[in-house]
Amino acid sequence: MAKGPEAFRTISEAADEVGVAQHVLRFWESRFSFIRPMKRAGGRRFYRPHDITILRGVQRLLHDEGYTIKGVQRLHRDEGVKRIVGEGLAAPEPEPEPAPQPELALEAAPATAAVDPRRRAALLDTLGILEAAKAELDRVLAGR
Repeated sequence: MAKGPEAFRTISEAADEVGVAQHVLRFWESRFSFIRPMKRAGGRRFYRPHDITILRGVQRLLHDEGYTIKGVQRLHRDEGVKRIVGEGLAAPEPEPEPAPQPELALEAAPATAAVDPRRRAALLDTLGILEAAKAELDRVLAGR
Protein backbone atom coordinates (compact mmCIF):
# COMPACT_ATOMS: atom_id res chain seq x y z
CA MET A 1 0.00 0.00 0.00
CA ALA A 2 1.41 3.39 -1.01
CA LYS A 3 1.69 6.21 1.48
CA GLY A 4 -0.41 9.33 1.12
CA PRO A 5 1.14 12.55 -0.15
CA GLU A 6 1.24 14.09 3.35
CA ALA A 7 2.85 11.07 5.04
CA PHE A 8 6.36 11.27 6.44
CA ARG A 9 9.01 9.29 4.56
CA THR A 10 11.93 7.28 5.91
CA ILE A 11 15.34 7.94 4.43
CA SER A 12 15.01 4.95 2.10
CA GLU A 13 11.61 6.12 0.86
CA ALA A 14 12.89 9.69 0.43
CA ALA A 15 15.94 8.45 -1.47
CA ASP A 16 13.73 6.40 -3.79
CA GLU A 17 11.40 9.36 -4.43
CA VAL A 18 14.26 11.75 -5.20
CA GLY A 19 16.25 9.20 -7.19
CA VAL A 20 19.49 9.23 -5.18
CA ALA A 21 21.15 6.89 -2.69
CA GLN A 22 20.59 7.23 1.07
CA HIS A 23 24.20 8.21 1.69
CA VAL A 24 23.74 11.10 -0.74
CA LEU A 25 20.86 12.45 1.37
CA ARG A 26 23.04 12.22 4.48
CA PHE A 27 25.84 14.02 2.64
CA TRP A 28 23.51 16.77 1.44
CA GLU A 29 22.29 17.18 5.01
CA SER A 30 25.88 17.86 6.06
CA ARG A 31 26.42 20.41 3.26
CA PHE A 32 23.08 22.24 3.12
CA SER A 33 21.78 23.83 6.32
CA PHE A 34 18.27 24.05 4.87
CA ILE A 35 17.91 20.24 4.69
CA ARG A 36 16.68 19.33 8.16
CA PRO A 37 14.60 16.16 8.36
CA MET A 38 12.81 15.45 11.60
CA LYS A 39 14.84 13.06 13.76
CA ARG A 40 13.30 10.65 16.23
CA ALA A 41 14.94 8.82 19.11
CA GLY A 42 18.00 6.97 17.93
CA GLY A 43 18.58 9.46 15.10
CA ARG A 44 16.07 7.92 12.69
CA ARG A 45 15.22 10.48 10.00
CA PHE A 46 11.72 11.26 8.79
CA TYR A 47 11.22 13.52 5.80
CA ARG A 48 8.12 15.70 5.61
CA PRO A 49 6.53 16.49 2.22
CA HIS A 50 8.23 19.92 2.26
CA ASP A 51 11.59 18.22 2.88
CA ILE A 52 11.03 15.99 -0.17
CA THR A 53 10.32 19.07 -2.30
CA ILE A 54 13.55 20.67 -1.11
CA LEU A 55 15.47 17.46 -1.86
CA ARG A 56 13.99 17.35 -5.36
CA GLY A 57 15.08 20.96 -5.87
CA VAL A 58 18.64 20.20 -4.77
CA GLN A 59 18.72 17.09 -6.95
CA ARG A 60 17.47 19.06 -9.95
CA LEU A 61 19.99 21.86 -9.43
CA LEU A 62 22.94 19.52 -8.95
CA HIS A 63 22.13 16.83 -11.50
CA ASP A 64 20.01 18.54 -14.17
CA GLU A 65 21.12 22.17 -14.07
CA GLY A 66 24.83 21.50 -13.42
CA TYR A 67 25.19 23.50 -10.20
CA THR A 68 28.02 22.67 -7.80
CA ILE A 69 27.56 22.25 -4.04
CA LYS A 70 28.95 25.76 -3.54
CA GLY A 71 26.67 27.04 -6.29
CA VAL A 72 23.56 25.69 -4.55
CA GLN A 73 24.80 27.09 -1.23
CA ARG A 74 25.29 30.50 -2.87
CA LEU A 75 21.86 30.30 -4.52
CA HIS A 76 20.31 29.56 -1.13
CA ARG A 77 22.21 32.42 0.50
CA ASP A 78 21.26 34.89 -2.27
CA GLU A 79 17.68 33.83 -3.06
CA GLY A 80 16.57 31.72 -0.10
CA VAL A 81 14.95 28.33 0.26
CA LYS A 82 11.95 29.39 -1.85
CA ARG A 83 14.18 29.21 -4.94
CA ILE A 84 15.22 25.67 -4.03
CA VAL A 85 11.59 24.69 -3.37
CA GLY A 86 10.63 26.20 -6.73
CA GLU A 87 13.13 23.91 -8.44
CA GLY A 88 11.67 20.95 -6.53
CA LEU A 89 8.17 21.81 -7.66
CA ALA A 90 9.34 22.29 -11.24
CA ALA A 91 10.86 18.83 -11.35
CA PRO A 92 8.31 16.30 -12.59
CA GLU A 93 7.71 13.28 -10.43
CA PRO A 94 9.10 10.08 -11.91
CA GLU A 95 6.41 8.52 -14.09
CA PRO A 96 6.29 5.13 -15.71
CA GLU A 97 7.45 5.19 -19.31
CA PRO A 98 4.47 6.19 -21.47
CA ALA A 99 3.58 4.26 -24.60
CA PRO A 100 5.40 5.52 -27.68
CA GLN A 101 3.70 8.60 -29.06
CA PRO A 102 3.74 9.88 -32.62
CA GLU A 103 6.41 12.47 -33.31
CA LEU A 104 5.32 15.95 -32.25
CA ALA A 105 5.22 18.78 -34.78
CA LEU A 106 7.66 21.21 -33.17
CA GLU A 107 8.08 23.36 -36.25
CA ALA A 108 4.67 24.98 -35.64
CA ALA A 109 6.24 27.61 -33.35
CA PRO A 110 7.36 30.79 -35.10
CA ALA A 111 11.12 31.11 -35.58
CA THR A 112 11.13 34.28 -33.45
CA ALA A 113 10.05 32.28 -30.39
CA ALA A 114 13.51 30.94 -29.50
CA VAL A 115 13.35 28.68 -26.46
CA ASP A 116 16.30 27.60 -24.35
CA PRO A 117 17.03 23.92 -25.23
CA ARG A 118 16.77 22.82 -21.57
CA ARG A 119 13.44 24.62 -21.22
CA ARG A 120 12.26 23.10 -24.49
CA ALA A 121 13.19 19.61 -23.29
CA ALA A 122 11.36 20.19 -20.00
CA LEU A 123 8.29 21.41 -21.90
CA LEU A 124 8.37 18.39 -24.17
CA ASP A 125 8.64 16.08 -21.14
CA THR A 126 5.67 17.83 -19.57
CA LEU A 127 3.70 17.57 -22.80
CA GLY A 128 4.41 13.84 -22.92
CA ILE A 129 3.21 13.42 -19.32
CA LEU A 130 0.03 15.38 -20.08
CA GLU A 131 -0.66 13.37 -23.22
CA ALA A 132 -0.16 10.10 -21.30
CA ALA A 133 -2.54 11.35 -18.58
CA LYS A 134 -5.14 12.27 -21.21
CA ALA A 135 -4.82 8.83 -22.82
CA GLU A 136 -5.30 7.19 -19.41
CA LEU A 137 -8.38 9.35 -18.72
CA ASP A 138 -9.81 8.49 -22.12
CA ARG A 139 -9.25 4.79 -21.41
CA VAL A 140 -10.95 5.01 -18.01
CA LEU A 141 -13.88 7.00 -19.36
CA ALA A 142 -14.34 4.57 -22.25
CA GLY A 143 -14.66 1.72 -19.75
CA ARG A 144 -17.67 3.27 -17.97
